[in-house]
Amino acid sequence: MYEQLKLNNQLCFRLYTAARLVTQAYYPYFEPLGITYPQYLVLLVLWEKDRQPVNDIAKRLLLETNTITPLLQRMEKQGLLKRQQGDKDLRQRIVCLTDNGKQMEEKVKDIPECLANKICEQGMESSQLLQMIPLLDRLIEDLN
Repeated sequence: MYEQLKLNNQLCFRLYTAARLVTQAYYPYFEPLGITYPQYLVLLVLWEKDRQPVNDIAKRLLLETNTITPLLQRMEKQGLLKRQQGDKDLRQRIVCLTDNGKQMEEKVKDIPECLANKICEQGMESSQLLQMIPLLDRLIEDLN
């Protein structure tokens, strides 16, 4: 067997597994609120700046518009946001938070800290978590 093909030698497996487990760890917090992790990411973008074109949200999340559109449609049915035609370009879709979407921010404000505390309870230092951010940012930038 080739050494480079052993599972234990795969960075990609660790990244995939960590991402899956982190997303899974969010589930108990989001499930009572009726949102998913991808919906949370959209909300994060809109809480930073409301009234954004679909294309801008997709770019911010490093996704294609055809990936994000069904997600936005579900969120609109849930009453979290609304999509409107652009003022200047009628083909453009602008995404705006509803009152429910704005109120969700207050409901989830403590979740990042809860999740970090949960991870730290397992023995990881908060400084180690913070050290990962620039490394992962660099990896994402290089691969994108």
